[in-house]
Amino acid sequence: MSDGLIKLEAEIRADLAMIAHPGAAWLEPKTGPDGKPALDVLIIGAGQSGIAIGFGLVRSRVSNILLLDKAEEGKEGPWLTYARMPTLRSPKDYTGPDLDIPSLTYQSWHEARFGKESWQALNLILREHWAEYLLWLRRTLGLPVRNGCELLEIAPASGGLLAARVKRADGIETLYARKVVLATGQEGVGEWMIPEPLRGLPAGSVATVADDIDFENLRGKRVAVIGAGASAFDNAATALESGAAEVHLLCRRAQIQVIQPYRWLTFRGFLRHLSDLDDAWRWRFMRTILEMREGFPQPTYDRCARHANFTLHEGAPLEAARQTASGVELQTPHGAIAADFVICGTGIDMNYAGRGELARFAGNIASWADRYQPPENERNARLGRFPYLADDYAFTERVPGKTPWISDIHLFAIASTMSFGASGSSINAMTTAVPKLVNGLTRGLFRADVERHWASLSAYDVPQAVVTRPARKMEESR
Repeated sequence: MSDGLIKLEAEIRADLAMIAHPGAAWLEPKTGPDGKPALDVLIIGAGQSGIAIGFGLVRSRVSNILLLDKAEEGKEGPWLTYARMPTLRSPKDYTGPDLDIPSLTYQSWHEARFGKESWQALNLILREHWAEYLLWLRRTLGLPVRNGCELLEIAPASGGLLAARVKRADGIETLYARKVVLATGQEGVGEWMIPEPLRGLPAGSVATVADDIDFENLRGKRVAVIGAGASAFDNAATALESGAAEVHLLCRRAQIQVIQPYRWLTFRGFLRHLSDLDDAWRWRFMRTILEMREGFPQPTYDRCARHANFTLHEGAPLEAARQTASGVELQTPHGAIAADFVICGTGIDMNYAGRGELARFAGNIASWADRYQPPENERNARLGRFPYLADDYAFTERVPGKTPWISDIHLFAIASTMSFGASGSSINAMTTAVPKLVNGLTRGLFRADVERHWASLSAYDVPQAVVTRPARKMEESR
């Protein structure tokens, strides 16, 4: 470890010690059906969101926690897997999992690792460096993480606990917890969409932007990318850079979207208080933002446009697709496009029943369509399928009383967007969204123990001072 990082970690320990008030422990572990102490909070996902949530809980003196991630250590999140851009798209000075502690910011880590001059010259953060920073942050904070653990199912257990069945390399175990947080980023409670016309094609000829694509195998091939968001362009660029013979990007809009609404919404008022608005305003804002989709920065476009064998097709929604003797034929309003391989960058749709961990209660998760009917000109069926979350990010019931225990399952993922705006997968929202979630978690834990706290107060008899009363000499009677 460099001298700069050693010095920084000493500063972090001093900073955290200085702001440790109050230091009193306030939770007593519950005992699970297996006779062992249950966790207070189980966090599924140890990427940037899981780390920030774990840090927020520890600062709130909730230390009986555990983070699980199905990936191997260092491969959490998309940064070293399906993220195919050279750098983050967020400006370098956006803070996030540091939760507003200066010594924990990416800038502090970068300066300690590479020097202040490097930070000054930096334009955007390399995704490899972001992944390294997150791993360093997790280790520096001492968060308890188990990798190679996949959540299979969440079910109710006795004593008001939740039972989480988890698959590990050596078998399956059940963990008991008072609360479960799904900090599962892009996937959340959905699945990557493959447009209906492509679903009948051979599996080997279609992939989504989140799949493990062998781009070297696309050398000399014709590639079509469906969608025109930043991830679609990243995959098109990766195919071009890997030697694809030609790459066609199909945009359904008449003109490609170049406005990035997530830059507009990055101000404290919106990030902190969108969720405080009524349903009509929340729907209006988020429908507009999500229908615009995320725009892409100039370097993302230039990365594709510099290749003469790249073609952007605007006003070209996919109408049909069929397998041919020479590959795949995609039909658009402007004619057919021939391809050997198709990559879908069309986003994520909600599919509660398709998620094994949600299967037990998928049918009773309330969606936005269950709770709010927008005006005719504001309707969007896909967005209506997003979960309608409580003010602490918890699932709510479609039929009250049928699965009351899901109020202890909290969702911090892309699917939280309709209820809370940017959160769950956005760096720019973390310093406002994570404290809101942590406050909700600690509120629930406190309320559940309110009788114990009352009994503790009633029995509290620790004196703060010793009062001495010197004996007074009685005046002699005259």
